[in-house]
Amino acid sequence: MIKNLEHLMYQISDLFMAPVLILLVGLFFYSLYALGGFAMQAVQRKQGAPAFQAFLGIDLHDTDVPAPRGYPLVAAALARPGASKDDLDVAALAEMEGVRLVSRIAPMLGLIATMIPMGPALQSLSDGDVQGISENLIIAFSAVIFGLVVASITFFIASIKRKWLAEELVALIPLLEKRALTQNKQEEPHREAA
Repeated sequence: MIKNLEHLMYQISDLFMAPVLILLVGLFFYSLYALGGFAMQAVQRKQGAPAFQAFLGIDLHDTDVPAPRGYPLVAAALARPGASKDDLDVAALAEMEGVRLVSRIAPMLGLIATMIPMGPALQSLSDGDVQGISENLIIAFSAVIFGLVVASITFFIASIKRKWLAEELVALIPLLEKRALTQNKQEEPHREAA
């Protein structure tokens, strides 16, 4: 009974190998795409830094002023006139969600793809099949390397973006408070009239 259960578990785990490898390759391409987007945003932020500093001196009610490129929280604050700090926190999390998720999932997938071929490699070892051992170990080590490379790229991107978004949010808080104060002053006569 136990032997049958073990064999069934081995067969089921073997079914995961192809999807996990496909996911790892897909995540590798996603990490390269994210790295390209990150590099582009870095260039935009460098070029848009003077516009961002000038933006910090305006009133958020002035919707004619375009958001500096590479500053997603500024764009979110302009797009939603009633945006609060909490709204911008949520926008910042959404901005980073992809790379944060991939940086956590990729090592797990790499570990799964490492462990699955270890069973056949150990079986080949007991059978004296050196070729089978090497084939399975090549897959295992390649998979873990892919997972760690993907995680490294996306973790780097997430770390830098977190810093950028935090700096942007801290710079926007006084503007948000000023906008909220202005809105409250405008609503007071309407409340008194009612």
